[in-house]
Amino acid sequence: MGTTLERELEALTQALVAMAGEVERQLDLAIRSLVRRDSAVADTAIAGDQAIDRREVEMDHLALELIVRQRPLASDLRLVMAIIKLSPDLERVADHAVNIARQALILNSVPPLKPFATIPRMAEIATGMVRDAINAFVRHDSGLARAVIERDAELDALHESVFRELLTYMMADPTTIPRALALLLVSRSLERVGDQGTNMGEQVVFLVEGADIRHRQGPSEHAG
Repeated sequence: MGTTLERELEALTQALVAMAGEVERQLDLAIRSLVRRDSAVADTAIAGDQAIDRREVEMDHLALELIVRQRPLASDLRLVMAIIKLSPDLERVADHAVNIARQALILNSVPPLKPFATIPRMAEIATGMVRDAINAFVRHDSGLARAVIERDAELDALHESVFRELLTYMMADPTTIPRALALLLVSRSLERVGDQGTNMGEQVVFLVEGADIRHRQGPSEHAG
């Protein structure tokens, strides 16, 4: 059955996984509301944010209570601290999902500026980064965590591509500016989701390897 500490650590881990599932669903709803021009789905995504905020507060309380009650040492304490840091990253992803849904409400009320191509690809990468970062945490797989970090460069490049394309639209026709700005905010939110995924990957690397790779420059590591 394991010790009381082991059971509580497992429960805390599962609570984080459940929170991550809710966040991924919210992000999926936000993107769906945009691509399918479905404002009802956007409203659902926005309404789900309060539940995720509560999840973050609950995670903090559970983690702190475990530390006070069980006084974990070494790797167990590092695990609890990782969870404490991963939970706010997930909450921020949910905030970005809300931002995307709010822009969808604006865009759904006007004619489309252009067919969607790059933004769904960005959403796929960003969502995959968050999902894989959580999987890396559960498996204690620093290799997968580092692969998550590597994918951030592609997401940054796609965001830059969207920015250049939308700038072209705005310069050619000023009437497109409101729609282009809304799409740019969507792209920026997805780029930031990737940043949160990167942060989560860095936390997993520290958890597994004890190596703090934040703020390091290099071809395979994120510069914070």
